[in-house]
Amino acid sequence: MGFKAALIQMRAVSGEVEGNRKSALRLVEKAAKAGARLAVLPELWPTGYHLSSLRFRELAETVRGETVSLFRRIAADWRMALVVPFAEKDGGKLYNSAAVIDSSGEVVGVCRKTFLWGREKEIFTPGSRSYPVIATSLGKIGVLICYDAEFPEPARLLGLKGADLIAVPSVWSIEAEPRWDIQLPARALDNTVFVLGANTTGEGSCGKSKLVAPDGRVLAEAARDGEEVLLGEVDLSLIPQTRERIPYWKDYDPSLTPGGCSAPREGGR
Repeated sequence: MGFKAALIQMRAVSGEVEGNRKSALRLVEKAAKAGARLAVLPELWPTGYHLSSLRFRELAETVRGETVSLFRRIAADWRMALVVPFAEKDGGKLYNSAAVIDSSGEVVGVCRKTFLWGREKEIFTPGSRSYPVIATSLGKIGVLICYDAEFPEPARLLGLKGADLIAVPSVWSIEAEPRWDIQLPARALDNTVFVLGANTTGEGSCGKSKLVAPDGRVLAEAARDGEEVLLGEVDLSLIPQTRERIPYWKDYDPSLTPGGCSAPREGGR
């Protein structure tokens, strides 16, 4: 029930889509050669984060565009699942999105950032707050993009829907580094799921991509600076073991959660 996961910590150069694709491709292939069966890339890595609304509009792609298509091929070639963020255009609107690609190369879900930080509100449309759990060959994956993970409710809804792990692609700042160190372990422990936070480096980001266990322990963490393929083991058997030892779900009152979900459905393959 275990597999190796990779967090791709990379420097995304604003506006340099081709160069960013080459960097991401190199790092994902490095992860695949190291045996990773899942890789999570950081928020808005193809375009970079620090762009004007006009420039985002020029560089945004559809889910059928070149970036997602390229990584669909990579996923199929290496038989690995990928979480691939990108600036998405759809129906005249822009979204801060992430495609979930299974090991077959199929896009099995697209998640859109719901809570927009600062000037993002002037650029992107917030996604629907449905917070889907996406079934993959490795287990059930939820995605919270950066600021989404700062609120406890989205992660709780993913936990209630049976997520095994929550991917958190981010551009998380140096200024907010203490919150990164607190909130990712908190989201994991609150819901007894794995959390995989993939952050950018450079341009004011704090790096420190991390893999967090269901009991909140940080199993692996990247450096603050520099590109890195952070590898760690995701052992899904730790989820029921942790829930037996820390009975949050057993003792949880579902009436506290809007939507009336009852209890998490056990995940796994």
